[in-house]
Amino acid sequence: MANSADLTRRALLQAMAAVPFLGVLPAACADTGWPEWRVLVDSSLSADGRMIDRSQDDLRSTSEGQSYALFFALVDNDQALFDRILAWTVDNLADGDMGKRLPAWLWGRDSKGGWGVLDDNPAADSDLWLAYGLLEGGRLWRRPALERIGADMLAQVRRVEIVDLPGLGPMLLPGPHGFVEDGTTRINPSYLPLPLLRRFAAVDGRGPWAALAANTMELLRRSAPHGFAPDWAAWRAGGFITDPVKGAVGSYDAIRCYLWAGLLSPRDPLFRTQLQVLSGPLQRLRGGGPMWEKVDTGSGAGSGEGGYGFRAALVPYLLAQGERTLAQTLQSNLPTHEQQRRDAPAYYAQMLTLFGRGWAEGRYRFAVDGRLRPRWH
Repeated sequence: MANSADLTRRALLQAMAAVPFLGVLPAACADTGWPEWRVLVDSSLSADGRMIDRSQDDLRSTSEGQSYALFFALVDNDQALFDRILAWTVDNLADGDMGKRLPAWLWGRDSKGGWGVLDDNPAADSDLWLAYGLLEGGRLWRRPALERIGADMLAQVRRVEIVDLPGLGPMLLPGPHGFVEDGTTRINPSYLPLPLLRRFAAVDGRGPWAALAANTMELLRRSAPHGFAPDWAAWRAGGFITDPVKGAVGSYDAIRCYLWAGLLSPRDPLFRTQLQVLSGPLQRLRGGGPMWEKVDTGSGAGSGEGGYGFRAALVPYLLAQGERTLAQTLQSNLPTHEQQRRDAPAYYAQMLTLFGRGWAEGRYRFAVDGRLRPRWH
C-alpha cells in the first residue's frame, strides 16, 4: 500500500500533468510580463525551484521565501515555475508530503558543510501563504489537486498553530513550538494578513478564520498606541503586553502590517478601521519625514531610515488612503528592475517591492472574500 507521502507526491505530479507543455519548460523560457519578478528569479531562484536568500552568507532558503515565490509565480500566470517552486518545497521542507507535514522554516548549509533542514519548526505566516497559493492556484488554473493540498494545510494550521486565548479567542501562533512559556503567548502581527484570512473563512466556513480576523484587529489596536505596529507582541493574563523577547520595536516584520492593510479590499468591513489603527506611517510621511527603520511603538519615536523595500511596502498603504502624491513620491524613489539587476540581490527588499509595486501596477488585487484577482484573469 502506498504511504501518504507517495500519495501527496502523486497528487502533485497529477496536478503538473494537467499542464504538460508548461510543466517541462525551464523558467527562463516561460513568457512573463513582470520584469521585476524576472530579476529575482534570474538572480535568486535555483534551477530546481529553491529561492535563495543571497543577502545571507549561508545562502539559506526559508519557507517564507518559497511561499512568496509561489504567490508571485501565480500572479505572473507561470504554472511551470509555480510547479518547480512547489516541488522543491514539498521535497525538501515537508518530507515529500505537505498535506501531512507543514514545511520546516529553515534550510541551508550546516556546520559540517552538508545541506538540509536546519530548523524543522514551521513558520505560520509561510504556512498561510503556501495554503493560499495552493487554493487560489487550484481555483484559477482549475487544478483540484492543488486545492486539496491547500485544504490539508489549513487543517494542519488549525490543529497545531492556532490556540484559544482565554478572554480573546483564536490566535495564530508563529509556529507550533517555542512560543508559549510561563503563561505568555508570543504573537507576530505581520503573520496575519486579513485578505488571506477572508479567503480561508470562505473556503472553511467552520474554521476560526473570521474570529481570527477580528482578533487580529484587536491585537493591532492594543499593541499600536501611536499607530505603529510592533514586530512582536504577547498575550498574558487576559491582555496584550510588550513582547518579553523583542520588546516594543517595530521594524522589518512590522512593515508588512502596513502593506497587508493597503492590500485589503476597500469593501472589507475592517478596511478603514485597520488603516486608522495603523496611522503612524501616514502621519510620519505627511510630516515630510521618511519612514523610520525602527520605531519604539510604546513612545512613537523612531530612528534610522527604512530602505527601498520599506518605501515599496507603503505604496499600497498610501494609495488605499487616497494619498496619491505621497505614493508617487515613494515610487519615484524605488530602483527600476534594470537597477535591481545590476545591484547585488536583496531578497527581502525585492520581495516587499514585488508586493508593493506589483499591486500599484495593477498586477493583482484581493476581492472582498479574499479571492485573488490577477490581471491575467
